[in-house]
Amino acid sequence: MTVMQTSTAAPTRQSDRAPADICSAPPRRHPRPEGQDHYTISEVVAFTGLTAHTLRWYERIGLMSHIDRSHTGQRRYSNSDLDWLDFVTKLRLTGMPVADMVRYAELVREGDGTYQERRELLEQTRRDVLSRIAELHDTLSVLDRKISFYGTGGS
Repeated sequence: MTVMQTSTAAPTRQSDRAPADICSAPPRRHPRPEGQDHYTISEVVAFTGLTAHTLRWYERIGLMSHIDRSHTGQRRYSNSDLDWLDFVTKLRLTGMPVADMVRYAELVREGDGTYQERRELLEQTRRDVLSRIAELHDTLSVLDRKISFYGTGGS
C-alpha cells in the first residue's frame, strides 16, 4: 500500500480529468513513460532528483510506505509512490521538519479519520511559510535599497 492514493477512474476526455489530490495536480518535471507503473530506484532518482540514499532513508524512517520488491529484491516504485515523493519534496521546500513529515505520512496511512490532524499540520506549515516569505520580503527591501544606493554612485 502506498501512502497517497490517486483516483483510479479513467475519464474519457483530457478535460474531464481532475486529480484526486492537489498534490498530484502540478505537471511533473520528468515525464513518466506512458503505461508504466514500476520503476527502479535509478529511474526514480532520474525522475525526482533525489538520491538513492535519500529514497532508502525515507523508507527506513517511515516517510515512504512499503515499497514493492521484484523477485530479486530490487525496489519497484509505482506512480503513486512518485506522486507521494513529489508531495514530500514540496513539504521539504516549505521547511517542514522531517518529524512532522513522518507524522503526516503516518496519519495518511491511518486513514480518513485523521483529516483534521493532517489539516492542522499543513496549516501550521503554511503559517511558517508565510512568515518566512514576510522575512524574505523584508530582506529583499534591504537589498533593493542597497542596490539603489550603489546605482546612484553612493550619493
